[in-house]
Amino acid sequence: MTPGPRNLITDVPGVKVGNAQDDRLKSGCTVLTADTPFVASVHVMGGAPGTRETDLLAPDKTVSEVDALVLSGGSAFGLDACSGVVDALRARQRGYRVGPAIVPIVPGAILFDLLSGGDKNWTENPYRALGRTAFEAASTTFDLGTAGAGTGALSAMLKGGLGSASLQLEDGTMVGALAAANPMGSVTTPGDRYFHAAPFEIDAEFGGLGPDPTTGQGRDLTSRKRALVSDQSNTTIAIVATDARLSKAHCHRVAVAAHDGIARACVPAHSPGDGDLVFALSTGTATDGNPGLIGHAAALCLTRAIARAIYEATPDPSDLLPSWQSQNA
Repeated sequence: MTPGPRNLITDVPGVKVGNAQDDRLKSGCTVLTADTPFVASVHVMGGAPGTRETDLLAPDKTVSEVDALVLSGGSAFGLDACSGVVDALRARQRGYRVGPAIVPIVPGAILFDLLSGGDKNWTENPYRALGRTAFEAASTTFDLGTAGAGTGALSAMLKGGLGSASLQLEDGTMVGALAAANPMGSVTTPGDRYFHAAPFEIDAEFGGLGPDPTTGQGRDLTSRKRALVSDQSNTTIAIVATDARLSKAHCHRVAVAAHDGIARACVPAHSPGDGDLVFALSTGTATDGNPGLIGHAAALCLTRAIARAIYEATPDPSDLLPSWQSQNA
């Protein structure tokens, strides 16, 4: 397995990602779409999820394909980013057709960044406009770190962010991951230098420092974030994608397996105060895929994407927590 040419989820052919953020708001959203509707499912392992239209992604539900997926900041307010994407899709005459009616299908998930700084004293919910802007910006290239849904994200000790990574399997199948990392847990070991994800790093994509040489990790639960905000102000939300042809049931199994990536990168993970969630999608433009192998590759990509999110975050004077870059300059 080797990274794709961009080392982004958009190495999966047909997939596009767009970001929109408001630096004054210190929040934003990220939209994934594709050239045509795609099969998708979801698996939730956090205790505090915030979602829209995820029930229809269960394997036994009628709708077989969706038009876009949304990751957003803003807690419950951020779910309105999906409405902006629905508006943009309808304007393009894209969506599920019921007679003459067109209904764009846009599931989404949110993270909590309402206490991460920025001016949240709006009079009109800003996320609908951010969602439409992100959709209109969708491309094969996009920013990581302090961008899109990762703009206001925080991990336990350092600034969070938006990350992505990819792998191409031996048979040519492409797999990628996209993550907005705002976990309760820490993505680095004590000292803020080494990443828990280090054993899975490829080509120094998040610093190339290797694993922490110390042992006994996981027992120190010090958290700058908890001291500043709350145990409920968390969540890692993610999307994994492949061009292999998978059913909705197979996508669900890939989403389940991909959660291993969160557990490898964030310590602890899947807590009662996290809304940890993974969407999995198949564009189906390649041959039939092996769900077990694709799930494993998706987990590897997600591990690396989360570390890249923290590594790529950029410092700002208004930040509540330091960035990895500022701590390790």
